[in-house]
Amino acid sequence: MTRTIRTTHTITPRTLIVGSGFVGTGIARRLARAGDHVTLVSRGRPATPPEEYGAQWSALDATDAEACTRLLARLRPERIVLVHGPSDVTWCEEHPEEADAAHAAVTANFAAYDAASRTVMISTDNVFDGHAWHNTEHTPVSPANAYGRAKRHAERRLLGGSARAVCLRVSLVYGHEPADAGKWLNFFAACAHRLADGSSVEAPDDHWTTPVHVDDVAAVVAALLAAPGPLPPVLHLGGPDRVTRAEWAGVIAEALGAPAGLVVPVPKARGRYASRPENACLATELLTGLPATRTVSVRGVRDGARDLAAAFPLRAGDVLEP
Repeated sequence: MTRTIRTTHTITPRTLIVGSGFVGTGIARRLARAGDHVTLVSRGRPATPPEEYGAQWSALDATDAEACTRLLARLRPERIVLVHGPSDVTWCEEHPEEADAAHAAVTANFAAYDAASRTVMISTDNVFDGHAWHNTEHTPVSPANAYGRAKRHAERRLLGGSARAVCLRVSLVYGHEPADAGKWLNFFAACAHRLADGSSVEAPDDHWTTPVHVDDVAAVVAALLAAPGPLPPVLHLGGPDRVTRAEWAGVIAEALGAPAGLVVPVPKARGRYASRPENACLATELLTGLPATRTVSVRGVRDGARDLAAAFPLRAGDVLEP
């Protein structure tokens, strides 16, 4: 199943991406390959050297206001994408004040920059309590956890400081990460590598989400950065399929040709997903109606899994169903 979003693109030479993790790197790769002059900033160097896809990197503690001011004066970006952390939901739950302070500081440091034609902040489905099956831009916000509260505070700070800002809330983002990444930052890669090794995967059967491919997130962000005129301050981006994490893991196993029995459904409360909203599903009433006209296809989970399966070859030999 595929949903189509109409978008437009123009070339803007200088784009700053704050955060060089999985999603930030995906956005940077898309923009750089389209011809933009892209700079990623983060405390540590990205796992994938930006030079490999035509971007550059600078070290920055984005919570340091003076350092941000110097960087902005030097680079003078025309567009900004905020993909900053901390984004580990479990860590944020254990350190709520630190998480809130970090998100607030970074947002404040870039919201005050008025030379950008557009600033897009990547936000989260965790700003909802999980009671609704689908959360649209008009669903009342009620954060499910400390991460959701921190992101919601950051949204307010950004939108209060910039008339040209957009908060793009995304659902469960997935894509390829190499086997030697050390710590996989998305559910798809974590499942796929374990399944490819013949290991079992425990996944909640009571945690619903709308997974969205990182390349589709990057394509939508590129369209928002290039779109002329005002945009809605908050937009939602989720994939077209509503699935539990256990169902999603089953789709991944099918795409890889791994035994379905390796996926073990478990209750959400049993593991690291306990603080996540039960329905972390995003739907949009606004994004598909934007006046941009070029096509971006947002893949369903089966199409996405098939697109990625070749990057996760089975490594455990011929493992057969019992």
